[in-house]
Amino acid sequence: MASALSCSASDLIPLLSGGTNATAAAEFICNRFETVAGKFTDAAYAIDNTYLLFSAYLVFSMQLGFAMLCAGSVRAKNTMNIMLTNVIDAAAGGLFYYLFGFAFAFGSPSNGFIGKHFFGMNDFPAPTFDYPYFLYQWTFAIAAAGITSGSIAERTQFVAYLIYSSFLTGLVYPIVSHWFWSSDGWASPARSENLLFQSGVIDFAGSGVVHMVGGIAGLWGAVIEGPRIGRFEPGGKQATLRGHSATLVVLGTFLLWFGWYGFNPGSFATIFKSYGSAPGSSFYGQWSAVGRTAVTTTLAGCSAALTTLFGKRLMDGYWNVTDVCNGLLGGFAAITSGCSVVEPWAAVICGFVAAWVLMGFNKLAEKLKFDDPLEAAQLHGGCGAWGIVFTGLFADKTYVAEIFGGDPNRPYGLLMGGGGRLLAAHVVQILVIAGWVSMTMGTLFFVLHKLQLLRIPSEDEIAGMDLTSHGGLAYRYTEDEIKNGIMIRRMGGEDGV
Repeated sequence: MASALSCSASDLIPLLSGGTNATAAAEFICNRFETVAGKFTDAAYAIDNTYLLFSAYLVFSMQLGFAMLCAGSVRAKNTMNIMLTNVIDAAAGGLFYYLFGFAFAFGSPSNGFIGKHFFGMNDFPAPTFDYPYFLYQWTFAIAAAGITSGSIAERTQFVAYLIYSSFLTGLVYPIVSHWFWSSDGWASPARSENLLFQSGVIDFAGSGVVHMVGGIAGLWGAVIEGPRIGRFEPGGKQATLRGHSATLVVLGTFLLWFGWYGFNPGSFATIFKSYGSAPGSSFYGQWSAVGRTAVTTTLAGCSAALTTLFGKRLMDGYWNVTDVCNGLLGGFAAITSGCSVVEPWAAVICGFVAAWVLMGFNKLAEKLKFDDPLEAAQLHGGCGAWGIVFTGLFADKTYVAEIFGGDPNRPYGLLMGGGGRLLAAHVVQILVIAGWVSMTMGTLFFVLHKLQLLRIPSEDEIAGMDLTSHGGLAYRYTEDEIKNGIMIRRMGGEDGV
């Protein structure tokens, strides 16, 4: 907006009647005009950076949501352990993303595979990046690590958490984000030339970059570790190791919902930008796209929650709040890719399908004896992959052109008449993320397993990691409560303690 303001003394002199002081007056007016224009530019930077900082704070609040959701989804005897892993995801992730991660992700100029500048935030701030951008991207990196911790909960050594969290946030995740979000990335839609399928990948806020990365990493961790003791009995019978607090699950879900308004709308990174060029169209701009993105995010989650509510009622015969919470989050994970480029009605479809994707993968997990206490691999990996496909089908031509360079001929959704190029690019994204994360995180978990650094001893797992590794239980129990818990276990009931 400020760039449109200009002043020339030579243009003003004739308007000032060419008097003795006309030149001086014209120069004075132009100097004042340029000062005002500079203030507009400063204000634009301030508004955009404040918006990005606020979005970073929202996304960081999702760590509390992850912590509450994880705590409620595990048994009480492992509460302190899972809470500590969420703290360590943020702390270790912060250090390693500062040292290496941001540079690998956004260290431009670089090649298409990996960034190579800004190690340890050297040469910060730069014309392209200021400090709020680093903070915002760090919150995304630790979100990916938090997803993985849910898949391997209740049976993983604490040292393994430290190792995988540092490796994921410092190397694995940053390279994936470079591919799809850096202007130099080989599949980025922001490239100036040689776009993948003349389109690049539109993974706006990370259904693939964040959710698939965290989900597939968790998948390999859970597969290599194996199920928790008691989850699947030798005869094939399944036991439900139910989490100890639906209250914490619901609290965590609402915190994540709140944080998603920074996750998706915040991914614009700027808000002070007008899309309208015709007179009277200044009401429409990036702020409108930000609002639309919040609406599509909301509708996808709501649609998924209601679909799960009635779907599980039909399949299992009851209304289950934890299932609905997971369905809601599955809808959010799916819409994250296309939230900025689809119509609200399409977001409803996205959430509806995401709910069935999650329920389908959960049934498959049971048949394969795959144990993920938080359904993180199914939710983030499965629904994230659906979200990538969904964007390739439903991306709107107008929105794609507005957000990604203004080219009206840019490929858009297949079902919207835009051909199959965008969808083809998104299929490539699914394949390369699955391959890269499997190769790196799968190898890491296998090495940890061989070094006996991955899974805790069976006696510690039965007793609970709070007692054996963290100095005591998260809750204070009376002697009668402890005796009742022992009797319930002896009678073959659920282990609530």
